[in-house]
Amino acid sequence: MAYVVTEACIRCKYTDCVDVCPVDCFREGANFLVIDPTECIDCTLCVAECPVEAIYAEDDVPEGQRHFIALNAELAKEWKPIVERKDPLSDADEWAARKDKLGELKR
Repeated sequence: MAYVVTEACIRCKYTDCVDVCPVDCFREGANFLVIDPTECIDCTLCVAECPVEAIYAEDDVPEGQRHFIALNAELAKEWKPIVERKDPLSDADEWAARKDKLGELKR
């Protein structure tokens, strides 16, 4: 069971999770991160590090966000690994509490 990055990450892209990942399974897009499900070892370390609580175990992804399971798998094949923490997006704090951000995702 892999972990999944969900909607709360869109337009925030805090990378605290990247620092603690022992297998470098995060992939980076312009305004979102995903987890490569083939690389994730289910260590749970990233969950506590996410300031917007965007990361869930695959079995625990909220019902309205289950499509992020497939989206993480799809985008992980296209995006490059991120292995070091970076600054969040400049307006991340403004977007952190917003809902319904899927339309903001840049592929």
